Parts: sequence; C-alpha cells; structure tokens
Amino acid sequence: MLLELEQLHLAYDERPVLQGLTLHLTRGRIGCLLGPSGCGKTTVLRAIAGFEAVDSGEIRLNNQIVSRPGYTLAPEKRDIRMVFQDYALFPHLDARENVAFGLREGRRRERRARADEMLSAVGLEAHARARPHELSGGQQQRVALARALVSRPRLILLDEPFSNLDVELRERLGVQVREILREFGATALMVTHDQMEAFAVADEVGVLQGGVLQQWDRPYNLYHRPANRFVADFVGQGVLVPGRVASPGRVTIELGELEGQLIGEVGPETEVDVLLRPDDVIHDDDSEMTAEVRHKLFRGAEILYTLRLDSGDRVLALVPSHHDHRIGEHIGIRLDTEHIVAFPRD
Repeated sequence: MLLELEQLHLAYDERPVLQGLTLHLTRGRIGCLLGPSGCGKTTVLRAIAGFEAVDSGEIRLNNQIVSRPGYTLAPEKRDIRMVFQDYALFPHLDARENVAFGLREGRRRERRARADEMLSAVGLEAHARARPHELSGGQQQRVALARALVSRPRLILLDEPFSNLDVELRERLGVQVREILREFGATALMVTHDQMEAFAVADEVGVLQGGVLQQWDRPYNLYHRPANRFVADFVGQGVLVPGRVASPGRVTIELGELEGQLIGEVGPETEVDVLLRPDDVIHDDDSEMTAEVRHKLFRGAEILYTLRLDSGDRVLALVPSHHDHRIGEHIGIRLDTEHIVAFPRD
C-alpha cells in the first residue's frame, strides 16, 4: 500500500473540515475524491502534501509515517508532486524549462534531455520552446503534468486539474491523462467536483461530504450500489420512487414488481424509496405501461426524458434520439433493473 490515511481529523478555527477520514491507495492506482465545493477535498491533498498539520490520525507513505499530531514531515522530503488547478507554470520559462524545473539533480543538458522526453510522452515535443501564454489550456495542463512526472515521484496529487477547461476538452483530456499516468505506472490522487472527470480518470473514487468519506469504491459500484442517499443523489442521475419490500430480492413500486439483488438493509414489508436510474427505464412502444413526457433534453445520440407517472411521481429515461416524442405525449415504458437500490423511507 503506497498511501494510507487513517482516521484523519482536521479543523480550522475549531470548525471540523475532515472527520475520521480513512482511505488506502495501492501503488500504481489512480484514486479520486469527489464532492461538492467546501467538502474538504483540497484540504486532504494539502495534508498529504505536508502543507497542513493533522489534529488526529496519521498519514503513511510507503509504510512511513509522514503526518501525525505533533509531527509533519516537510513537503520537500515526501517525494510528492502536485498539479495545481491553475497549473502554476512559470510565465517567463518555455515548456521545456518549465518541465526541467521539476528536476532537482543532474547537469543542465541531462535535465533538458529528460524534459524533452517527457514533452514527447505528453505529445508536446513540437511546443518545447513555447511560453505558457502561447499554449492552449489543455496544452498547459499537459506541461504541468509532465513537470510533475519528470522526476518519477512516488505520488502525484491533482487539484481540480480540468476545472479551467471547456466540457468537451475536459472529457478528452481526462482520457489522455489517465493513459499518461498508466504509461508511467504513476500513483495519483485527484480531487474534483465533476463525476464524469472522476469516472474518466480514476480506478477508485471516494465521495466526500462535510469532511466525511461516504463511500470509497469502483465507479461502477458508486453508480449501481451507492452506500447511502447522498451518494445515490450525488453520483449519476436518478430519482427515488416509493415502494415496499415484498420479499428478499423483490420490491413493489408503481411500475410493477422489481426482482434482483437488493442493495440496502431493509426487511420484508418495509416502506422504502427505490432508486431508478435513467437506464433502468426503457422506452418500449409495445408496453402497456405508459408515462407522459414532461421534459426532454437533447444530447445528440440520446434524449433524456422526464416522464410523469399516473401517481404524479416522475422518472427519467435515456432514449436513442431517433425516438423524438412531443411534450405531453404518452409513451410506452418498461423496467430493466439488475440491482435494486432501496433506502428505508424517512
């Protein structure tokens, strides 16, 4: 295990920021902390980097304690590199010089050669002499990543690395960053408020709220097996509809009876709220079950429909865009669920 956070507590002016945070990251894996603004994500990175002291708990790197109450190993001794939200490139240095700045040892010629190799690895060899203002946002981001990787640190921290980029570029660059980190066998921890970024880059994702880690898991499990209502609501789209547990693995809702693996600690006859994702509701013209189209969001290949049931409850359905229905139209639907996510009714 490369990185271990054990029961971290940290407060600013007696205001709790991190509360009992525990997570482990294996060497060569990419992790991500996902959560809304103010949940403590960046504070976690600062504590790992050595910029913040912890009030209780400990941080271990490669089985060595680097932070505990009363002791904080200096940041420069942790062999960690950080990619900041604004990239923090030096404006008076070109791309090669910015990358070479990440090297502390070796002759100048050797540092320049290694910087050129790293720029080639991130696809920027043709821009070695360009200053930061001559590069696009995506190119600046890759220079910052190259600078972090060039010294082969044991851990790389990324603080909202795509927040300054447009949506399309974020998605494309997320895939590129993952491939680069994978190629170098790097261990990395990223923080973001954007779940699509987290899913594109990370092997494991932790959902953080109010300084408390709600769930640390694979992206698939966060989506299909959320640990609680907050994770269910924050990750992915979906709605909660009322239901009742009929028997183990069977739940009755307005749309019929669901069968499958029941996620959630609920017993027979329990009144529950059942999570339905847009991909659980299938458009089927042959179905006798119908719902009224109340809203539609065109997404190119797909349309996200908001549908009103007879009771007035609403569900979402993701439908191929050649099924273009009018607002107010009734369309046939059916359910297709493998996992039944249910929470006891509040």
